[in-house]
Amino acid sequence: MAFLKKTVEKIAAGLSRTRKMFIGSLKSLLSGRKLDDKLLDDLEETLIQADMGVASAMRIRGDLQQAFTDKRIEAGDQAIEFLKDEIKKYWPESDRSVHFAGEGPTVILVAGINGCGKTTSVAKLAYRFKSEGKKVCLAAADTFRAAAVQQLTIWSERIGTDIISGSGSDPAAVVFDACDAAVARGADILLVDTAGRLHTQDNLMRELTKIRDVVARKIPGAPHEVLLVLDATTGQNAINQAKAFAEAIDVTGIFLAKLDGTAKGGIVVAIRNEVNLPVKFIGIGETYEDVEPFDPEQFVEALFT
Repeated sequence: MAFLKKTVEKIAAGLSRTRKMFIGSLKSLLSGRKLDDKLLDDLEETLIQADMGVASAMRIRGDLQQAFTDKRIEAGDQAIEFLKDEIKKYWPESDRSVHFAGEGPTVILVAGINGCGKTTSVAKLAYRFKSEGKKVCLAAADTFRAAAVQQLTIWSERIGTDIISGSGSDPAAVVFDACDAAVARGADILLVDTAGRLHTQDNLMRELTKIRDVVARKIPGAPHEVLLVLDATTGQNAINQAKAFAEAIDVTGIFLAKLDGTAKGGIVVAIRNEVNLPVKFIGIGETYEDVEPFDPEQFVEALFT
């Protein structure tokens, strides 16, 4: 229980901007008011402004309306705890775990657009896996941007992981070499940092597919995970990115980065309702330690803390 409390407190600190805007707005809106159509309209607008999305906001409004009709709640002051419990129910039982290989290295491809925090997210994952006792190897396959290779090299030195790089090289060739190195060095995890690209750039999306195919040929069953990094501060545009990337490379999960940098953390709820992909990790700070596996109950508790 102490560990759970500490985790919730850490997530809560990362969600401070969202909580200040979202919960503050809710309390101001609901306090002392009767639940009527005007209040429900205002509530729906507040939820949309928190980036929960229109569909999610309408669903929450409907649940609250039904509770009012059933006389389970009668006033706005009672709605906060009701909303907290209802939002928790929006996530069904789902596999949000990392799928590790039975033997040999587990290969995790990490994708995302430029500026989403992808390379830093790779470092966070590397740190987390290493802290769990796993031997981690990094593949710096973002060869189109020399700064990305340099950045990941610095992270690898700080964390203490192996890295295979080749600035200016064909990214698929770097991944080919990284697969050989991961096997030879007995790595448990091979994290592949791919080049940042827009989801609208077909040629670059095809390059991602090529990397995926190289990995599949080199290591049986790979890639075992394809994580898409989304920038929480981009709001609803993240939904479009998720849909496009999922079509190109069979995304298995989402790493939602920069949750600490937005006042609209409701995007987590929108992703749940509009994209059939589990959020597996969240980034809640700037250091490589600021990463947590996504747990809906912990997230909602932290949001309402």
